[in-house]
Amino acid sequence: MPISLEHIQKVMDEAEVLFTEKEIEGAIDRVAEQINQQLADSNPVVFCVMNGGLIFSGKLLMKLTFPLEQSYLHASRYRNETSGGELFWKAKPEISLMDREVLIVDDILDEGHTLSAIVDFCKRSGASQVYTAVLMDKQHDRKARPGLKADFFGLYCADRYIFGYGMDYKGYWRNAAGIYAVKGM
Repeated sequence: MPISLEHIQKVMDEAEVLFTEKEIEGAIDRVAEQINQQLADSNPVVFCVMNGGLIFSGKLLMKLTFPLEQSYLHASRYRNETSGGELFWKAKPEISLMDREVLIVDDILDEGHTLSAIVDFCKRSGASQVYTAVLMDKQHDRKARPGLKADFFGLYCADRYIFGYGMDYKGYWRNAAGIYAVKGM
């Protein structure tokens, strides 16, 4: 059933700003510094997880100061819904990962099922080391594995439904220039 534009606009109008564009850009700068220190001599393959990781990945890549190969992959559990289901691969990596260091860049570490499955896939494909970078790390006790953390992260957020800077609300508002929490979610 199509979502009305009135509903989508109402979600934005009622949303709470959690992080401004300036705060997010500062977090991306910090993540880039950490990655530059860790991966500068490794010749990594950097994968953007589509669609959510697109904005974070694009902004982050411009701040990385070493040679790298960049590509994308597309795996999702949400498929424009507000809760996750079974992992669905839309596009698997086409670059060989054999004996390469890999950096997976995604928008958010929520429960971590998708990110864990991507990391496992890269390891099975021969990657020598797999790192993860996320813009947001959602704080709750429902992680796929106890203690699951990204190697590099920008900001922590409360356990709310958020959107903006690549993250969506039912397929909308990935283009929002801040990070917002949906009212009542």
